[in-house]
Amino acid sequence: MIVRGAVLREMGLPSPYAESRPLRIEEVELAPPGPGELLVRIRAAGLCHSDLSVIDGSRPRVMPMLLGHEATGEVVRSEAPGFAAGDTVGFAFVPACGTCGPCAEGRAALCEPGAAANTAGTLLSGERRLSIPPAAQTNSTSPTGETTSTSPMGGTASTSPSGERRLHHHLGVSGFADHAVVSARSAVKIDPGLPPEIAALFGCAVMTGVGAVVNTARVQAGQSAVVFGLGGVGLSALLGAALVGAHPLVAVDVVPEKLSLALELGATHAIDARGNDVVEQVREATGGGAHYAFETVGSAAVLGQAYAATRRGGTTITVGLPHPSQTLSIPAVSLVAEERTLKGSYLGSAIPSRDIPRYIALYQAGRLPVDRLLTSTVRLENLNEAFDVLAAGTSIRQVLLV
Repeated sequence: MIVRGAVLREMGLPSPYAESRPLRIEEVELAPPGPGELLVRIRAAGLCHSDLSVIDGSRPRVMPMLLGHEATGEVVRSEAPGFAAGDTVGFAFVPACGTCGPCAEGRAALCEPGAAANTAGTLLSGERRLSIPPAAQTNSTSPTGETTSTSPMGGTASTSPSGERRLHHHLGVSGFADHAVVSARSAVKIDPGLPPEIAALFGCAVMTGVGAVVNTARVQAGQSAVVFGLGGVGLSALLGAALVGAHPLVAVDVVPEKLSLALELGATHAIDARGNDVVEQVREATGGGAHYAFETVGSAAVLGQAYAATRRGGTTITVGLPHPSQTLSIPAVSLVAEERTLKGSYLGSAIPSRDIPRYIALYQAGRLPVDRLLTSTVRLENLNEAFDVLAAGTSIRQVLLV
């Protein structure tokens, strides 16, 4: 079938993206689902820094690729047991095979075949179901050497100079499109009554942020916590920390509006990171340093601040994805002499089939106000402009409605 989607062919184009247009809304051929796969009508997809990091080249991926990984939709056709046409599903951005070593240990986020498929830009099966259809009309050559054809749907269809027409999947989802084929191992059935623009957020921002608190750190009521960075993931971590009763709960960011929102969502202290004494302020607010510090920015420098802001015996959880070239320097002796812990958290250390429905239930009970993360909704045609907004740091979560 022919669908419309946002295709990235070259990483690292300069901003503003409204001018360089890294994302092209193209006519894409979507092959039918194979065994264990689903055809899904996408309803909504969140714009995440993980998408932006592919666009700007700080998170290299194989090209060309149809972006989008935080999404929700309705099953149109199922080739997998347990799913049927009409089911509403959310997605996890790591497909879990269920049988590898990490999966057998309950660590679905570290699924080895899932990680390999994500790196290769394929579905869990190793297949790619996306391709550019044969040129429908007159071809022309773009300044980058690609062959571009005008599609009858008003977009463009492009091939590389080598003639490669197949596209890669983004983290097993490719949700910036009106339809997607995904592995059933990437999908979780959810309540169909949830608004799509809210449901989409649970697949990345909420699962990652809340999961970092309740799964990775296992924060207890009365323990102090600080969150560095108040994007969708950071504010989700703050929601999770408030949910479990962390106190004091400190929020750190450079955007005053985000700090104000954090106070409304349960933070006891808000610290402007533009100051020179951030670590000292956190240590003062938490009585000598936080029990738990969460870094969600994807910056080694901020991670260093988070580590310095924890107390003796404290734990620092890093959730952000910095550029592979960034390195972290810490006093090695502190790990032993102060019994410090430094941990990574990927996908919120989640088991998606367990955690996504759990977090949705907490939202519906009024205990996890995920709707406060939604900044605005956008359309496919405005994605480049929306990523300019995301890059500027002024939004929390923009959601594409398809």
